[in-house]
Amino acid sequence: MEKCLTWTELTLHLKTPFTVSYGSSSERTAFWIRLKNDEGWGEGTIPFYYGIDFKSMTDCWDRAAEDPQPFPDMVEAIPAWIEANAPMPARAGLDIALHDRIGKRRNLPLYQIMGLPKPEPMTTSYTISIDTPEAMAGMAARLSHYPILKIKLGTPGQEALDELRLEAIRKVRPEALLRIDANAGWDAEAAIALVKRLEKFDLELIEQPTAKHDIAGMGVVQAETNIPIVADESVQTLADIEGLHAAGVQGINLKLMKSGGLSNGLEMLRRAKSLGMKVMLGCMVETSVGVGAMAHLMGLADWIDLDTPLLTSNDPFLGLNYTENGLLLAPEGAGLGLGLK
Repeated sequence: MEKCLTWTELTLHLKTPFTVSYGSSSERTAFWIRLKNDEGWGEGTIPFYYGIDFKSMTDCWDRAAEDPQPFPDMVEAIPAWIEANAPMPARAGLDIALHDRIGKRRNLPLYQIMGLPKPEPMTTSYTISIDTPEAMAGMAARLSHYPILKIKLGTPGQEALDELRLEAIRKVRPEALLRIDANAGWDAEAAIALVKRLEKFDLELIEQPTAKHDIAGMGVVQAETNIPIVADESVQTLADIEGLHAAGVQGINLKLMKSGGLSNGLEMLRRAKSLGMKVMLGCMVETSVGVGAMAHLMGLADWIDLDTPLLTSNDPFLGLNYTENGLLLAPEGAGLGLGLK
């Protein structure tokens, strides 16, 4: 019997090593999901530091490939088709592919089948990973055409060096909008003291200053600064959003791979907005399939951090376009609106 879907493992090559508080890598693994006859495409991708075994993802897709139930024809029916206890990136891959299929069958883009506003172009931040202050400043200078930079900080025990890194970048890019991301690398006490010193650099936001489970600590940091604190690793479910809001955290970084795809992601986005929180659309190191799916939500976003197709050298897909200064144009056409290079 013909399988209803297949998956392909892809190795994405980063143009420069990607270093965050968890470690450094020059390659990342992504998985491309293809429904039979290429009726729909999806992606399931997660970095090593989330601790999700790739085999648990591929086993989920193998089981789905043998599932005799027909693909859903309504977006509301997509969650019930997907194995409930599957890892979130495995769910995301199937969810995106099923949305793509429905959009193609109706000859409508994803945002329309989901009842969302048209995604107007937005400027993404461009990520600078952790390095010496001099190297990070040099990268910032070379990226002078990108108006928004996301600076990776948060090496444990190196708070003073983090300040020097940011100082060096601000010197060469006085006009840039700067966002910083500690990737859970500071404790709350160190973060409070450091954030006070970093306020002079005129930051747009500070992402995940404390450990994943230290939501209360993140709230304490937020109470000490007017700079929006944005949770990333700490927000993976609707319940997380409720806890973050109760703690006083001002924003979330929504990612399809950690939330389980468009169905869950949109529900979380709408809940955060209803609570008065700001929403960043983010991504892992993904291909244009995952990032393109997220781009269809831009009509509801406050910020976007969707730059990974710019950071890799071998994205195999067409349809997701950026201007030379990082303005992201959502894909056009039915479904995801993507094709192969």
